[in-house]
Formats: sequence, structure tokens, C-alpha cells
Amino acid sequence: MKNIVILISGSGSNMAAIARTAQKERWHDKLGVRVAAVISNKAEAKGLALAKEFGIATDVLSHRDFESREAFDAALMARIEAHAPQLVVLAGFMRILTPGFVGHYAGRLINIHPSLLPAFTGLHTHQRAIDMGCRLAGTTVHQVTAELDHGDILAQAAVPVLPFDTADTLAARVLTQEHLIYPQAVRSFFEAKASSA
Repeated sequence: MKNIVILISGSGSNMAAIARTAQKERWHDKLGVRVAAVISNKAEAKGLALAKEFGIATDVLSHRDFESREAFDAALMARIEAHAPQLVVLAGFMRILTPGFVGHYAGRLINIHPSLLPAFTGLHTHQRAIDMGCRLAGTTVHQVTAELDHGDILAQAAVPVLPFDTADTLAARVLTQEHLIYPQAVRSFFEAKASSA
């Protein structure tokens, strides 16, 4: 069985989209793939309850319990490795990961970012797109590298920026596309692995 571990910090809506698609499309039977665990750095993350509803194992590791990013990442890696993952998915995990962590999972660590990368790396992407007068905004699934919001692009989806958009209305429109392309990108990751094996 090929295991996925998903890291979250909040609502877990992208995690739930992946788990829902995995069930609906029977990844377990067709691809030998399952979401093995959801790990959060926040005990109050609403996504943990969602994961339990899907029957997925959950774990919490607070970054506040560690004196350094390196110490937290080392402990996080140990929790992840307990599930022997083929893929680690960042789904609203609000931590900048250390180069050592990223290097360990090189080629099997992916993230979703709410802009059409390489535009608008970092935070406040929707407001920045509006302020720049962009006609299009969107979302990108990409491989994670040591450089923030860089790495090979695996999938993108664009949405129009409407004349009266606020950051919140644009974010909501982008999020609907995130819920579509993130599960597709995860499935494609394993399909590509299978075809190259």
C-alpha cells in the first residue's frame, strides 16, 4: 500500500477534498493508495475532526513545544516516517519547513499555493492580485523545494478577477478550484509513478 500523509494547520478543506476523492475514485483498490494519516501542528485544527470522519489516523505535534524549527521538523519527520509515506501533502500547513526536512522528502513533498505561480509567492496573494489589476488569479500545486513557493508546477487552475472582488470573495472562488486540482494532482503523482515503474 502506498501511503499519503497530509499536514494541516486549520480547516483541512483541501485534505478533505483529497480524502473524499480517494474514497469516491477508490484509490485504495485501483492505485493501491490511501491517506494513512493527517498530522497537525495545532490541536484545535478543525481538519482533525474531518479526518476522523473519514477514518484517517490523526496526530498533533505542536511547534510551540520545540525550541527551534530544526527540532520541530526532526520530530515531525519521525511522526511522518511512522507511516512510511510515498507522498507528503501540505494542505494549509502554516509552517516554513527547514531545508533538511525538504531535502529528506525531495520529489515526494507537494504544496498548494493560492496564486498562479511564479506570481505572488508568499502571503496575501488575493489582495496583491487585486491591487495589481490582474484579470486572472488562481492556484498552483507544486513540488516543494527549499525556496518558498518554488519547485516544479504540477497543476494550475485560473479564475477571473471580477470588478468588485475583495480578497475574501476571490479567495472563495480560488478555493473551489483548489478542491478540484489538488486531488487530481495527487492522483496524477501516483499514476505517473505506476507508469514509470
